[in-house]
Amino acid sequence: MYTGITRGTFEVTQVERKPNLLTYEVELSRALAEGLEPGASVSIDGVCQTVVSLSGNRVTFDAIQETLDLTTLDSLRQGDRVAVERSSRVGDEIGGHDVAGHVIGTGQVVEVRHEGDVCDLRISVPKKWMKYIFNKGFIAVEGSSMTVGETDPAGNFDLHLIPETLRLTNLGKKACGDRVNIELDARTVAIVDTVERVVEQRFEREGR
Repeated sequence: MYTGITRGTFEVTQVERKPNLLTYEVELSRALAEGLEPGASVSIDGVCQTVVSLSGNRVTFDAIQETLDLTTLDSLRQGDRVAVERSSRVGDEIGGHDVAGHVIGTGQVVEVRHEGDVCDLRISVPKKWMKYIFNKGFIAVEGSSMTVGETDPAGNFDLHLIPETLRLTNLGKKACGDRVNIELDARTVAIVDTVERVVEQRFEREGR
């Protein structure tokens, strides 16, 4: 599990593509790599990845085809910078919301607005996701815990990015047409699906 508080962006130093598999290496800071071991979980652009090996501060990960089909990791290139968060530990402060690193798919940036030190993004997602996305609700975008801004039923929602978020993530560098990894809030999904199921069962009992 993660808190959704990105610890910074770090360079992809090596990428190797094989059939149905992407192996890549990220160079972390010394502090972020400290204590990391093979088998540990790390969020890379919001995708939960398992550490394969380490060499100093350089960490290697594998992404299988299912992951590549659902996320932006399929387009990873050497020299890119990715947002990173170590998995949370018992007792850690939850500064965002519980994030699992289970990306449901990608959204697309359709509008970017810069004003002073802040940046607003409008992101388009499949309409069927919008019942889980509402104003002031939680969502994880590229692994960062975000509060949803304005929404519309066409399948768009806004993010309002403060300077600290812009400093620690890649979100402020996104342009129209860029894809971003989306993870819905698990609690919201559970509540909405449960209510829908209960209402449907009630209608069935009443013969409606």
